Amino acid sequence: MKAASSLRRLRAMMVKETRQILRDPSAFLIAFVLPMTLLFLMGFGVNLDASKTRTGLSLQDDGAAAQSLAGAYAGSRYFDIRAVGSVRQLRERMVAGDIRAIIVIPPDFSRDTARGGGTIQVITDGSVPNMAAFIAAYSEGVRATWEASRAADAGRQPTPPIALSARFWFNPELASRNFLVPGSIAVVMTMIGSLLTALVVAREWERGTMEAIMATPVRMGELLVSKVLPYLALGLGSMALCAVVAVTVFGVPFRGSVGALIVISTIYLYPALCLGLFISAAFKNQFVASQVALLTAFLPTMLLSGWIFEISSMPAWLQGLTYAVPARYLIPQLLTVFLAGDDWLLFLPNMAVLFGFGSLLLFLCIRATRRRIA
Repeated sequence: MKAASSLRRLRAMMVKETRQILRDPSAFLIAFVLPMTLLFLMGFGVNLDASKTRTGLSLQDDGAAAQSLAGAYAGSRYFDIRAVGSVRQLRERMVAGDIRAIIVIPPDFSRDTARGGGTIQVITDGSVPNMAAFIAAYSEGVRATWEASRAADAGRQPTPPIALSARFWFNPELASRNFLVPGSIAVVMTMIGSLLTALVVAREWERGTMEAIMATPVRMGELLVSKVLPYLALGLGSMALCAVVAVTVFGVPFRGSVGALIVISTIYLYPALCLGLFISAAFKNQFVASQVALLTAFLPTMLLSGWIFEISSMPAWLQGLTYAVPARYLIPQLLTVFLAGDDWLLFLPNMAVLFGFGSLLLFLCIRATRRRIA
């Protein structure tokens, strides 16, 4: 009898919460509009690949070899030759930000190449270190390809002392979109799990309905479950939409199983939802709760999860802090299920940590949600 009554109360509270979500335009804005905006920004706007870099060319030799190499750089998909002139003229354009690099082919390049030598100079804008490193690597790649092509045309095979055969697993194209888009799904679930639920209990306090709920036989456990389950369904729905868009619109490979993705997402939403409820119960003010959720959930997911910034490159004390960020344990799982496939030896330890986070936050949430007015 008690179980049946509890089930009826829980069902009634869930119906009430679902209707409240349906009547709240901000819930759909955060659950569907903002995730799509973030996904399209990450898929189209953010690109860590160096492609068609604005470059200047200083061609100081009119020999056939120099002209051929200059043509190779002009035809490369990595470089957009914007200007040709002296190093001094191109330097001024680099300072102005019109170009990012200068490729210098010196006066004796053709003669030195005929003798088996030949060097070029690549000047890059070091104010953007990552771009400078990419340009230097791509410049050497274009030169090496050009040199191998000339050797093949001449009927000789260059025999370098070390032959390097590079093979890239899981992301052969080295496309940044393939890890930026799956990582953004973690941010989406963080937004829904923490930001939306950070408002639900605080909204009850602000509207004065919490006192009415306390006057009913509803238990605090039933109240929390009724708050969590609708947003869990909302989070899974938003995740599914993002996954479909990632695969169909952005062409991100999906090599794992749908079941694994659902399990991974559900386990992650557990601590995310409990964190939002704890914040909501602790502060009882929607504005303050939303700001705390941004500081404790959204920003750490963006900056300290290893999604964009490599954790091993952070200071030691900050690396230690990342262990308290739940998204750190979600990002490897998402990247694996999208780019590599199901690997439960990786999934299970990370799921166990996330479950521990969720249980701790649920305990704190129960402690913060007392059946009393204070």
